[in-house]
Amino acid sequence: MPKKIPDTGSPQTVPQYELRARQRPALGLDLDVWQVPSPSTPNIAAPVRIAGLGGRNLSLVEHRILRRLGKAGIGLGGIALAGVKRFPLDENMALNLGLLFRVLAPMRNRDNMRAVAEGVEAMAQEEASYWLGMAMHRKNPRRVLMALRILLTEPKGQ
Repeated sequence: MPKKIPDTGSPQTVPQYELRARQRPALGLDLDVWQVPSPSTPNIAAPVRIAGLGGRNLSLVEHRILRRLGKAGIGLGGIALAGVKRFPLDENMALNLGLLFRVLAPMRNRDNMRAVAEGVEAMAQEEASYWLGMAMHRKNPRRVLMALRILLTEPKGQ
C-alpha cells in the first residue's frame, strides 16, 4: 500500500476560512464561520458565510467548541461588546464547525443536541465535507440536515 504524503497546504493551494466571534449585549456570544477569498478559490470574490451559532444553542455546546478552539490555539477571551474578532481556521476545523453550527441551529432538545454534537465531532473530514456540501448546495437543505439529525440521534424505543 502506498504511503500517504502529508498535506502541507500553503495559503496558495488551500481554501481559507475564518471564525468571527462577536459579543452581543444581553444575548451573549455569536460565532460564525466564513470562507474568505484566496488564490485557491477564484470563484469567491467576497467572504461567504458558511454557518453561525449563537444564543441558547451555542451556550449548550460552548464548552465543546471552546475546548476544540483552545487546542487549535484560538482564545476567545477579551471580545469587546459590538466588536468582531477574526481568527483564521484550518479547513478541517472550518468544515466541522460549519456543519455543527448548521445542524444545531434549529434544535431544541438538549439530549439530541448532545448526541448530534458528539456525532459531528467524531466525523472524518471527508464525511463532514460531504454533509456540509449537501446542506449548502441542495435545493432543500433542511431535509439534508434533518436526515443527519436522525442518523446521529439514538432511537427512542431502545
